[in-house]
Amino acid sequence: MSMTLAVPVTVAIARRVDPARSSEMVAWMRAGTALAEAFPGFLGAGWVQSGPGSPEWHMLYRFADAETLRRWEESPQRHWWLSSAQGIVEHTRVERRTGIEGWFDPPSEHSVDLVAPVAPASPPRWKQAVTIWLAFFPLSLSATLLTSHFLGAVPLAARVLLMTLCLTPLMTYLVLPWITRTLHWWLHGQRAPWRGL
Repeated sequence: MSMTLAVPVTVAIARRVDPARSSEMVAWMRAGTALAEAFPGFLGAGWVQSGPGSPEWHMLYRFADAETLRRWEESPQRHWWLSSAQGIVEHTRVERRTGIEGWFDPPSEHSVDLVAPVAPASPPRWKQAVTIWLAFFPLSLSATLLTSHFLGAVPLAARVLLMTLCLTPLMTYLVLPWITRTLHWWLHGQRAPWRGL
């Protein structure tokens, strides 16, 4: 009986975004990474901007094998995440590589070096999860109360659709960037700003 060994798969994606929206881009990518981390087979992710003020961003994510990658790429969570950036982020190139070389080889047709596609040290996962929850809970609670009060007769699926259509841009472009800036000191283990020097 033959046994097939799982081969890790790395996906490299080039994206373009208005340099004035770089902080939103970083918050959006962090949210996507946090979602992917919950999926079995996730091995890591990273991103790098081509240069200061550049509209070009390069992101890598890696899964244990093609099947776990497929589950992530076909998941409702990923579709929600991608749709939240429509009209803001342009996807210019996608490449897939297998084996360890996927993390280290730069794209053959592009001059950007992807040897170290890692953002500044990421906060611990539990802190990321707490931050996302702190943003999501009050928004979700408010939306649930409002829709049940004003749209109580509307079918549940339609209410949920309306809620997600409203909450997705709010979370991605307003609340998550704001809360990650506000809690930056805590996320990265720094002194609280009100404690002074």
